Amino acid sequence: MLQPKRVKFRKQHRGHRRGLAQRGNEISFGEFGIQALEPGWITARQIESARRTITHHLKRGGKVWIRIFPDKSVTAKPAETRMGSGKGAPDHWVAVVRPGRVMFEVAGVRADLAKEALRLAGHKLPVQTKFVLKEEVMAHEGV
Repeated sequence: MLQPKRVKFRKQHRGHRRGLAQRGNEISFGEFGIQALEPGWITARQIESARRTITHHLKRGGKVWIRIFPDKSVTAKPAETRMGSGKGAPDHWVAVVRPGRVMFEVAGVRADLAKEALRLAGHKLPVQTKFVLKEEVMAHEGV
């Protein structure tokens, strides 16, 4: 699973997920992509599950790019622990996703195959998603 090799600080604040994705909101590498429609935290396990679904459906054909990386640590305290005594230990890693973020990209396969693979991958993710083409994203941006 994905996680940073080193971080400057072990524990982070939760932050907020207001606004739209300012970067990573257009297809850069592939021909087809899956774009987030709502904000959320996506865990390293969910990213790996979606990646495996895509590669399995494409029968290891084409190329897949993962455009998000889980670099935010989420802490958890042990079960049945009393309140107080500080913040819990790092438990898992998440990627913060805002609406408009392109999360996965695919190239080198037919459009119908890519659409189905990315649709199945979208079911593994905790946010609503939509299938996008390179041309659609460029037209939307006004390029």
